Amino acid sequence: MLKGIPSVLSPELLKVLCEMGHGDRIVIGDGNFPAESVGAAHKVIRCDGHSGCELLEAILRVMPLDTYVEKPVTLMQVVPGDKVETPVWDEYGKIIARYDARGADAVGHIERFRFYDEAATAYAVVATGETALYANVMLQKGVVIPE
Repeated sequence: MLKGIPSVLSPELLKVLCEMGHGDRIVIGDGNFPAESVGAAHKVIRCDGHSGCELLEAILRVMPLDTYVEKPVTLMQVVPGDKVETPVWDEYGKIIARYDARGADAVGHIERFRFYDEAATAYAVVATGETALYANVMLQKGVVIPE
């Protein structure tokens, strides 16, 4: 255990976050996300007992978002015709605003299959137990500025 590190960040996830460089991306997939197949060629970290909000909050406490791109946070768009509410997006927005001055302006949306394609090129995929639909989020790592 470490002081000041959120307990939801396992040693494996901390290692991956440390390994990532500027511009690398990490996916936080909901419970329906095909983490093992999308992340087959990359690192998949199982966090099944945790929510997307818990992990987003913990990751953003230790990892900055990329300031060199307009939308370092990407959400999966709702498929046209799906009658699904996405209140988790509001929660994600509040969390992001605590760690990035751009707030909601840092968030973009892409079509479902394009999200899968982009996720397949991410450095790592985190599989969660999140039950909200369309709760998949991809984060692009920024530069860590020494204190």
